[in-house]
Amino acid sequence: MLDVVLLGTSGTVPLPRRWLTSCFLRINGKGILIDCGEGTQIALNSHKISFKSINTILLTHYHADHISGLPGLLLTMAKSDRTEPIAIYGPKGLEEILDGVMKIARYVPFQILYKEYLNDIEEIDLDEMKIKAFKVQHSVPCFGYQMNIARGRKFNPDKAKELNIPIQYWHHLQKGETVEYEGNIFHPEDVLLEERKGLKFVYVSDTRPVPIIKEMSEEANLLIAEGMYGDVAKLENAKKNKHMMMQEAANIAKEANVKELWFTHYSPSLVDPNEYKEEIQEIFSNAIISIDGQSKTLNFEDKEVKDV
Repeated sequence: MLDVVLLGTSGTVPLPRRWLTSCFLRINGKGILIDCGEGTQIALNSHKISFKSINTILLTHYHADHISGLPGLLLTMAKSDRTEPIAIYGPKGLEEILDGVMKIARYVPFQILYKEYLNDIEEIDLDEMKIKAFKVQHSVPCFGYQMNIARGRKFNPDKAKELNIPIQYWHHLQKGETVEYEGNIFHPEDVLLEERKGLKFVYVSDTRPVPIIKEMSEEANLLIAEGMYGDVAKLENAKKNKHMMMQEAANIAKEANVKELWFTHYSPSLVDPNEYKEEIQEIFSNAIISIDGQSKTLNFEDKEVKDV
């Protein structure tokens, strides 16, 4: 199960009903923040999200509208008596960015662990979630994120009984451990059913529509993608500044067969994205013209998917 809250959907500058780019994820009580634009703290508070739950921050790139909220967020965490370390990931140059952040956010009492991406695809293991950071095409180094949540295989008690495996060993096998009983070795594969489909979530902003986005988004439960402009007259501007049109994101979602598409990083000139709703949904019917606070709980396929 994965909770997704789109905290801010504005690009470049905040608007009265649109904070700058940020997205919050929660899995098993652990919080992950993607980007931290201006207003992120306010948005977190408005959704009653505990700052202490955030232990990982993933940065797409270092333009101000994606990181300007970081000093204040770290200071608020410090004022909340946080002692646990926080991990921050991002493209090359992160060390320099954090040096600048810490000149503003002085006296942070907890450890900040960080990792810079050195390759076009980097893997991050957060136990319950496996993350791939993948390089996209913007005016500065920029990465999108693919999150995968694996699903445990069902235990087959009938098979365990058939093999005369005592019940006290069942939970070990279900956890993937091999057990020995009366000289016999039993493997998890002996008593587990077939693999079950997990969850896939993809977030990508500030980029042209490059092939890696479709590749990473294949069969995703949810894709959140940049929709900088809806007016096709803005296409040349999007190309020049390395941004993505709503129509381009919708085409990627269709080609990748994602279940649902949300937009983010709207241009300030895009006052009402709903103006393009009909056109976009003709391309991809499950496109959502998202707003700040858009939220959903993603469950595994045989469970209900519901709003948060």
